[in-house]
Amino acid sequence: MELLFVILLWAGGITVVSYLLLLAWAIGYDFFKTRIDPGFDHPWKLRALHWNFIIMFTTGKIFEWLGICRQMVFIRLMTDLRRLKVHPSLYTKDLDFDGVPVRLYQHKMPSPVRRKGFVFFHGGSGLAGSISSYQNICSRIAKESGSVVVSVGYRLSPEFPYPTQCNDCHTATVHFMQNAEAYGVDPSQIIIGGDSAGGNFATVIAQKLTGRSDLPKLRAQVLIYAGVQAMDFNLPSYQQNTTMPFLYRDNLTYYGMQYFGKDTSLMHDVVKGSHVPDEMRRKYGKWVSADNLPEQFKCRGYRRIPLAPYKPDIYEQLSEILDVSFSSLFAEESVIRQLPETLVVTCEYDILRDDSLLYKKRLEDNGVKVSWFHAENGFHGVINFIDLGFFTFPTGIEILSRIADFVKRL
Repeated sequence: MELLFVILLWAGGITVVSYLLLLAWAIGYDFFKTRIDPGFDHPWKLRALHWNFIIMFTTGKIFEWLGICRQMVFIRLMTDLRRLKVHPSLYTKDLDFDGVPVRLYQHKMPSPVRRKGFVFFHGGSGLAGSISSYQNICSRIAKESGSVVVSVGYRLSPEFPYPTQCNDCHTATVHFMQNAEAYGVDPSQIIIGGDSAGGNFATVIAQKLTGRSDLPKLRAQVLIYAGVQAMDFNLPSYQQNTTMPFLYRDNLTYYGMQYFGKDTSLMHDVVKGSHVPDEMRRKYGKWVSADNLPEQFKCRGYRRIPLAPYKPDIYEQLSEILDVSFSSLFAEESVIRQLPETLVVTCEYDILRDDSLLYKKRLEDNGVKVSWFHAENGFHGVINFIDLGFFTFPTGIEILSRIADFVKRL
């Protein structure tokens, strides 16, 4: 017993010391790398939460170096540890939609009419995130909007290479549209949407569905700080929020390369714009331009930075990131004008803010009805922090309430 006590004491001591060392590293890294704009309301709360994420990512990298597991596998495990509750007015079913796992959120109270359906694609750069880690978000949307929510558990990269993720979301969406009535949903009242990478998937799928005469038309799409272009990473929001938690510009491009299964050293040329051919610069430049942004978003130190000279060898390795199957901003006008009513959600302190604003303008220019909610105190990933006690951010709750109101009003 004494030996066991000594072993446990040593193990506990090592754990505490290791955590303190990681915490010291996280605090130092955060203060060295992170810049939080003075206009943000809760800087210390955000920093403290960011320290925990740095510890998680650093521990994952250490495990990867030691050959225990890959960093992203550890991150997935940690983010799925929380057991998130479902609102008592709802119940869930885990189903299979043509080979794609989904979680269905339905109301216990019967409805006299068929409900609206909301197909939700979670964020996580296509590398992380899950049905479980988004349960609180989907539960809240279902409860507040009165809709039936389908959360899609698409397969993740790099185990399943791009474009598996978007294809899985497309498969699940089509299945739901074809079988909506079986779940008490009106087929003409189906919305798709998601946050971050999930928002990107929603834009791509909505564009694909414009050519499907065998399916009912989508009623709407909800785009929560979605990335829609991989041409210019020096737009105002990329410069202003380049080291703002929880999505640094370097992290976006680094994990973006991992998502596409590319050498991460290419990220430096991508940030500069060397991967964009001159022909594409001429064709798409009119859509990817700070000139299309309201003046209010071009302050806070923005300066115009032109794309670096084109390098054909870089484009050859990365051509798919400029295809409409990822850079959905570049779709033809004949496709854009057929898109459904859209809610665009942007956050002031998010590097992807301007992607969403540029997509909003393209939709409006082509006659698509657009609602817009801009979270003045929002940051990338804010909806993931809606029930963390002290670390809850009211802006995330407000965003979900705005989404629910939008769905109810359709």
